[in-house]
Formats: sequence, C-alpha cells, structure tokens
Amino acid sequence: VQLQASGGGLVQAGGSLRLSCAGSGRTFSSYGVGWFRRAPGKEREFVASITWSGGSTYYADSVKGRFTISRDNAKNTVYLQMSNLKPEDTAVYYCAAGGSHYYERSYGYWGQGTLVTVSS
Repeated sequence: VQLQASGGGLVQAGGSLRLSCAGSGRTFSSYGVGWFRRAPGKEREFVASITWSGGSTYYADSVKGRFTISRDNAKNTVYLQMSNLKPEDTAVYYCAAGGSHYYERSYGYWGQGTLVTVSS
C-alpha cells in the first residue's frame, strides 16, 4: 500500500483546510487509517483515526470538535477536515494505514506528509 497525503498549506487562525490521503492497492479499503502530526521541535503525535468501514472514529483531545476524519472507500481516500485552526496546529501531517486507534507503532504504511501552517 502506498499513501499520498495532500491538501496542506498556509491558512490564518480560525480558517479551515481539508487534507486528503489517497491510497493505492485494493487492500487500502480494508485498513484502518490514522492521521498523525509532527510540530517543529516536537515528537510525532496522534491526531485522528478511522476504522476500515468508517464506522468508528477517534480523536486526540486537542482536535476534538474541530477536526473530522472520514473516508470514501470507492475513491480509496481518507479525509481530515480541519476547522477553527490554531497556530498550535502548525505541523507536518502524515497519514498512515494498517493500524488502529492512536497506536502509532501499529501502522505499517506511511505517507510522505503534508505541511500545514497556521498564522496568527
């Protein structure tokens, strides 16, 4: 499985962005997918995850109520809708597949990352 993250960019605080994670291969739709981020000078952290069916989603407390993860298995794509963005959301965002919940080490496939910069 190969993953391609896109949709990052520069946005003002309070704005919105939608990230996409496009997966290749027929098995992508059978994998749980997570979004993680690494802010400058910090370790990578969990943001959100979704089960293979889309029936269950999980969020870090820091983004709950502002971010929404969803997927379209017909398009082999997982989305992360980010609203009310804050400067502290500035980070490189990575999508990962093959794992579950916030267990970073459970994910076997990783995309290259897309940079989100939120200006104050």
